[in-house]
Amino acid sequence: MGNKVTVRYLENLQHQVIAYPHSFIVDEPMGEGDGLGPNPYDLLLSALGACTAMTLLMYAERKKIPIETVSVELDHQRTYRDDCVDCTEEERRLEKITRKITIRGDITDEQKNRLLEIAKKCPVHRTIMSKPAIEDSIEVFD
Repeated sequence: MGNKVTVRYLENLQHQVIAYPHSFIVDEPMGEGDGLGPNPYDLLLSALGACTAMTLLMYAERKKIPIETVSVELDHQRTYRDDCVDCTEEERRLEKITRKITIRGDITDEQKNRLLEIAKKCPVHRTIMSKPAIEDSIEVFD
């Protein structure tokens, strides 16, 4: 069974995210929004970072790799190609996520390299890389 999340409008750009049994506010930074919660890209990076850390910790536990902690720092950048005269907007846009993983533990270079491979196998990473199909529908009411 897949995950289900509901997003409901509150005011301005604030939305309530309900990921049962949890609920939190998503917003844009001050200026556009009211800065009352993370923005959508923060959530994307949070999902990838948390999934990466959890995946590495579970793998290390199974393989008896002595890891104490894992932290993940992520950054999203979007740039546009200037050398693309006849490109579509999608072809011009270059998106990049930088992921820096910091591990506390007495591990070998071989284990470190294996953990880097495992990081790329976290479910959120795989989903992002697979470019999933998104099926849309819209319902209008008065």
